Amino acid sequence: MGRNRSGRVRDDSPATGPGEGRTHTQGPLIRTVGSGTAELHPDRDRPYGWQLLVDGAPQSLVDLADPTHLGFEYQRRLGHLIDLAAPPGRPITALHLGGGALTLARYAAATRPRSRQQVAEIDTALTELVRTELPLERGWQIKVRGADARAVLERTPEGSVDLVIADVFSGARVPAHCTTVEFAELASRALAPDGRFAANIADGAALPFARAEAATLLAVFPEVCLIADPAVLRGKRFGNLILAASHQPLPLAELGRRVASDSYLGRIEHGRPLTDFTAGAAPITDTTAAPSPTPPPTAFH
Repeated sequence: MGRNRSGRVRDDSPATGPGEGRTHTQGPLIRTVGSGTAELHPDRDRPYGWQLLVDGAPQSLVDLADPTHLGFEYQRRLGHLIDLAAPPGRPITALHLGGGALTLARYAAATRPRSRQQVAEIDTALTELVRTELPLERGWQIKVRGADARAVLERTPEGSVDLVIADVFSGARVPAHCTTVEFAELASRALAPDGRFAANIADGAALPFARAEAATLLAVFPEVCLIADPAVLRGKRFGNLILAASHQPLPLAELGRRVASDSYLGRIEHGRPLTDFTAGAAPITDTTAAPSPTPPPTAFH
């Protein structure tokens, strides 16, 4: 689901070459971290691939030999937004709210060399586990701060980043204080004039949380779109939805082509269809906020 959270500046972290780190012959690893029980499981389809779970919820999928591999549906869609954040290969400045196994930061570092990236991951024990067992490559400019995601966003200088990605989960739920108009306004303030905000959320059934989150971003940004599996949009299953927002027009045509070319089914809602999707939901504020819904017991099986 992408249960990524928040982190701490570490310039002395282990750095390796491609493919170095924990090997499949070492088998799974289970450790207690600040947010619960973290598990690293080998990916049977990729010799250097590892899946991170926390308390049984899938958080991240990393291939140490190929950081451009994005195996989860939500990661692929956020990867498209990284790809479209600037012309191909151009460095960007990115703020990742939620770290997990740093999959998306690795992807941006590999596809956009010299990018400057900061990651907020509140679970410092999880960050240490990831850095030790799934280390970053030498030369990547990725700093991790061990602090609450919103607190890091509040301290981010105005107009300083090209892309803010919110993938903030506490357990399997988006925490209430990272769902609001006030949170979105902080993201808007941090962005450069042509910068973009993207958020990974999860919902199911009648999608009340997703509808309210769309309304929340529409209250702050003039341009918003939503990407999701049609079955999720129809309330047929619990799953991830990606919201993207900007003060400038979004690259909808190219984004649509990339979503259509994925092996995962996906649909983009924008403009009037997105307004209709909100179904009159009120924007979420700090005084009305609640965490995203708890996934059903079968969500990860």
